Amino acid sequence: MFDIRPLRHRIILTTVSSDSHTWNLVYLQLLLEEAGHHVHNLGACVPDDVLLSTVAAERPSAVIVSTVNGHGAMDGARVIRRLKEDPASAHIPVMIGGKLGVAEAGDAVAADLLLAGFDAVFTEVSDGAELTGYLAGLILEWGSPALSR
Repeated sequence: MFDIRPLRHRIILTTVSSDSHTWNLVYLQLLLEEAGHHVHNLGACVPDDVLLSTVAAERPSAVIVSTVNGHGAMDGARVIRRLKEDPASAHIPVMIGGKLGVAEAGDAVAADLLLAGFDAVFTEVSDGAELTGYLAGLILEWGSPALSR
C-alpha cells in the first residue's frame, strides 16, 4: 500500500535567549503544523547552547527563530554565527522573523542579518503565507531530509 500523504519536514522553532514571549511561537507552530510540518517548539528564552545541541541531535530540515522583544537583530546575529560555525548545523537553512529591533527594523537590519548568515529574514509586516511558501521552496531546493512516514 502506498502512502500518499505529503512529505513532512522537521522544523526547530525557537526564540532568542532574551525573548520571553510565547504567543508568537504558538502561532507559528500551529501555522507550520497546518502546512504539514513536524515542529519542535523549544519555547521562550532558549539559551544558544540548548539550540545548538538540539539542532545537532535532531538534524532538522530548517530552524526558524521568532522574536518579538526587539532584540532579534542583536541576539539573532550571535545565534546565526554559532549555528554556521558548528559543522553539525552549518548546512541547515535558518530563518529569523518578528520584531528585529527596538526601532522600526528596515531593510538595513534585514540585510545585516542576511550577511550574518540567515537564509531569510521576515520583518513585522511579513505574513504566514510568505514564511510557509519560502520554507517549502527552500526545502525543495536544498533537498532537506523529510520525516519518515
